[in-house]
Amino acid sequence: MPATKKENFYFGLMMCLGMVIMMTSYNLFTNGLIGNISFMAILLQLVLGFVIAFLLESFVVGPIAKKIVFSLLRNKSSKILMIVMMAFCMVIGMVTFMSMYGLASSYYANRLGGESLLGSYFSIFIKNFVFALPLQLLIVGPTVRFLFGRLKAKRVNESLSAV
Repeated sequence: MPATKKENFYFGLMMCLGMVIMMTSYNLFTNGLIGNISFMAILLQLVLGFVIAFLLESFVVGPIAKKIVFSLLRNKSSKILMIVMMAFCMVIGMVTFMSMYGLASSYYANRLGGESLLGSYFSIFIKNFVFALPLQLLIVGPTVRFLFGRLKAKRVNESLSAV
């Protein structure tokens, strides 16, 4: 887990990158858009989605999720419980906001299929939540924590070697 603001920044970058790539791929697949839109359009969606997700994670959802988790979790020694609660709060917050982004993208591309905006939003939200929570808990979260831990350990070893 990150201990400094700089580490938190890099951890957030890694987590957002993993989630945005996987969630964008999932949404392209489930909406039947693979092969129907250009590579540049996919790349644009990835970059725009990443920027929006990173800003939300850094300034809105992340700080709120941390406050909620640390106010509910009295025993901070349970690392697993803290990770699960943080992942759950982050997924709820990020899916809430990023589903709005997905709705706006669908509306802009005329792909809502005649549903109401509210109905479309809830459909997008549920579909994304069902995929994002296990993705965060079982794949992206553990992978990023493992890679981040390795990079952090490597940096500590390098700084000790220089002394």
